[in-house]
Amino acid sequence: MKDEIAGADPPPGLKDDAIGFTDALVIGLNSTSPAYSLAAVIGPIVALVGVYAPGIMIASFVPMLLIASAFFYLNRVDRDCGTTFSWVTRAMGPWTGWLGGWAVAMTGVLVIGSLADVAVTFGLLTVGLDSWAENDLARQGLTVLLILVMTAVCVIGTEASARLQNVLILAQVACLLVFAVVALYRVYAGTAELDSITPAVSWIDPFGAGGAALTGGLLLGVFAYWGWESAVNLTEEVRGPSSAAGRAGVWSTIVLLVTYVSVAFAVVAYAGTTFLTENAGEEEYVFALLAGNVMGGWDWVVLLAVSTSAVASTQTTIIPASRTVLSMARRQALPTHFAHIHRRFRTPDVSTWWVAAVAIAWYLVVNQISANALFDSLTALSLLIAFYYALTGLACAVYYRHHLTKSVHHFLFIGAGPVIGAVLLTWLLAEAVIDMADPEQSYSGVSWFGLGPPLVIGLGILITGVVVMLLRRGFSGTYWSERPGVAAPDDGDGSRSARRDR
Repeated sequence: MKDEIAGADPPPGLKDDAIGFTDALVIGLNSTSPAYSLAAVIGPIVALVGVYAPGIMIASFVPMLLIASAFFYLNRVDRDCGTTFSWVTRAMGPWTGWLGGWAVAMTGVLVIGSLADVAVTFGLLTVGLDSWAENDLARQGLTVLLILVMTAVCVIGTEASARLQNVLILAQVACLLVFAVVALYRVYAGTAELDSITPAVSWIDPFGAGGAALTGGLLLGVFAYWGWESAVNLTEEVRGPSSAAGRAGVWSTIVLLVTYVSVAFAVVAYAGTTFLTENAGEEEYVFALLAGNVMGGWDWVVLLAVSTSAVASTQTTIIPASRTVLSMARRQALPTHFAHIHRRFRTPDVSTWWVAAVAIAWYLVVNQISANALFDSLTALSLLIAFYYALTGLACAVYYRHHLTKSVHHFLFIGAGPVIGAVLLTWLLAEAVIDMADPEQSYSGVSWFGLGPPLVIGLGILITGVVVMLLRRGFSGTYWSERPGVAAPDDGDGSRSARRDR
């Protein structure tokens, strides 16, 4: 205010019209890290449900699509880069909204280091530097360097980020398709070296393995789809109508469905359930084990796919965390210093570098505890993901509650769909808490305070969030004076979208 009175230029905002719909779609896809996610979950899912892994990928898609509908309609009325934080605050009040924003930011902190580690490891394997990949000091040093480089790309500009993402998605999708086609060809040609199985339509039945296995498989499936909403976090920087970023998020889930189901069929058919079950503990290295078997001397194609996938996701995972922190700071839910926008690049430089710094610290500290602790922290992600996705689904129905009976379309896509998605994710969240309470169910099998490490990590993040929230409330009550509202008359049908003045 003082700057404006003195005649100084107002502080810059995020760069409008920086990227288009296709760029946002690609960023949403890369945020899920398709090749890495498939490599990480396919073994454990097969260990749980056998040949019905493709069906699990289909079933996991259902709550994602329903929550994507909530993102689409909430984005039409509030194009805020804070997405869940802004929308839940608007619909359900500041306390709930703050916790939703905290969950989004912390998912990035937990996973960025692991993604960069996988990118470095598979990159080294691709070029034959196996000894470097096995050297903790070399691998961790290169991982930190990669995070810094990807953070710099995010700060330099959204256009630069999008251009890099377009190249990386083409590389990994092409590699995945080549791998899937070769694997299926060898199955039908009878040249597969493992215990191959002829694909069957019955594999798409998610209920084939029973209830308990379905629950565990769905939790892994939700993790595989997580990240598509990064496209919506760029809503203030996307060209086109208010629905462009929301449409990119919805289409991201659909493209992922096709990719995941296709590759799941190919991997299960070629490797068989025994091999995948026995190597489930190897997680993302299942693809490394299969690469040479399927591709022979061309195994680098698969290794490159996983590496580029993790590189892309390292970058794009920084985006939702940094934009959420920016949005929270603009509303004074966090210190306003985090709302700083770089004058030249028009990106949230302070929040972006802070997210990277905390992610690096988490990665290095957890690695000092044990490699298993890093994997346990990734397992804790399912709690945060289910929490903020479910909040978003409920917020959509609450915010539009006066419009849900105006048409069947409104009731199904703005009310019932998001609520059903939220209920499904809440059920998965409850099941995850029950499972993680048992130390023997954790990746490491050790006990922290009588509980599984993933649950301790999840609860620790929640408690830390509550403490930070209360401290911030004591320093500044501005954000907490906001009151929840409802959709204005024109918001329900999307004929007029509102954008918060800043």
